[in-house]
Amino acid sequence: MALRIYNTLARALQEFQPLTPGQVRMYVCGMTVYDFCHIGHARSMVAFDVVQRWLKQSGLQVHYVRNITDIDDKIIRRATENAESIRALTDRMIDALHQDADALGIERPQAEPRATDHVSGMLKLIATLEDKGLAYRSANGDVNYAVRKFAGYGKLSGKSLDELHAGERVAVLDGKQDPLDFVLWKSAKPDEPAEVKWDSAFGSGRPGWHIECSAMACSLLGESFDIHGGGADLQFPHHENEIAQSEGAFGVPMARFWMHNGFINVDNVKMSKSLGNFFTIRDVFKQYRPEEVRFFVVRSHYRSPLNFSDQHLDDARASLKRLYTALQAVAPQPVSIDWSQPYAARFKAAMDEDFGTPEAVAVLFDLAAEVNRSQSAELSGLLKALGGVLGLLQTDPLVFLQTGSGDENGNETAHIDALIAARAAAKAAKDFALADNIRKQLSDMGVVLKDSAQGTVWERA
Repeated sequence: MALRIYNTLARALQEFQPLTPGQVRMYVCGMTVYDFCHIGHARSMVAFDVVQRWLKQSGLQVHYVRNITDIDDKIIRRATENAESIRALTDRMIDALHQDADALGIERPQAEPRATDHVSGMLKLIATLEDKGLAYRSANGDVNYAVRKFAGYGKLSGKSLDELHAGERVAVLDGKQDPLDFVLWKSAKPDEPAEVKWDSAFGSGRPGWHIECSAMACSLLGESFDIHGGGADLQFPHHENEIAQSEGAFGVPMARFWMHNGFINVDNVKMSKSLGNFFTIRDVFKQYRPEEVRFFVVRSHYRSPLNFSDQHLDDARASLKRLYTALQAVAPQPVSIDWSQPYAARFKAAMDEDFGTPEAVAVLFDLAAEVNRSQSAELSGLLKALGGVLGLLQTDPLVFLQTGSGDENGNETAHIDALIAARAAAKAAKDFALADNIRKQLSDMGVVLKDSAQGTVWERA
């Protein structure tokens, strides 16, 4: 069965064939780094991590680019509030992003461009659009994109210009010829810091958000590539505007497939800071282990809305424990996946149908039940191997089952003490590899162990 992907642009499932046989070029919109990543970011990162893992598992060479927006109004505002430089803020938030992503088992993209490193490419792209009559300079010094001059505008969102205008509130034109026009280059403001001002043929200023992704994608993947992804909230206007910019400049489709992951709701209400139901990834890690959070995301289809609640996370924890219990009961025998094997074939069929992780996870549970019944080390190995395709089930089962989460009562100290106890048990059993693995896990958490004849004590690094 060939891989089929739901293409937002076509509003249909389509068979996926890369532009270059055997190679996939994929761009996913990343984070604006002014604050810690929230659970919605976790959903997107995990979703596209699974996508790139399955593409590689399918024998394709993947060049995966996920950008970082490190210049933006929110960044400027937060840096000013913190009395720190923009670079200091963004470097700190990028480090935090990587810590959260690594904990979730997110494989690093092949490229992670920062917008501020690609301003020259953005200026070249804006100049091309101006030469083609698709961009114009406003009296206030901004450069805007003339939406009505691009015939395909609205094709991703499925709305005509008239429909889009009908949804507009009273427009503040700010020198725009049309309320739908969007800014490509923002003229410098007197009160803005010098580090967000670049000299250019358009005057001193900085790029607009949309042009950043068009320029970075083109620079790293070419004028036309295979997959462009991001959250459903980016479909309009961000991705619509990217298409207008890139296709207006180059005259070829920007991406053949557009993929969008669904929204996060909190107790059936859309997550929002104003509603007080906003959770950073780090907030969640205080009560749930990263793998439990990953499993919670993976077991839902990436396009479906995902309802975030303690009840659903508790259920994810219990379900993941069932899988690890099977691995603990029957030590996994290392195996290479034979995709003709019935369980593996079902798993592959699910993943080949638009990355159907709910069905793939169901296969894991059926396989775990068979492991418990048959006590087959080979099937236990297959369970671990298939879980690994989704970035799951790679922790030693003894560690997982003995340590609990961060923990159920949010008491991190209990989690650390449980890990230390598990390490002591491993040393007593002369399983020194496991003991070293636990010590490394504690070290990654910032915990330093001090062994003595009286026992083991710990402290923060």
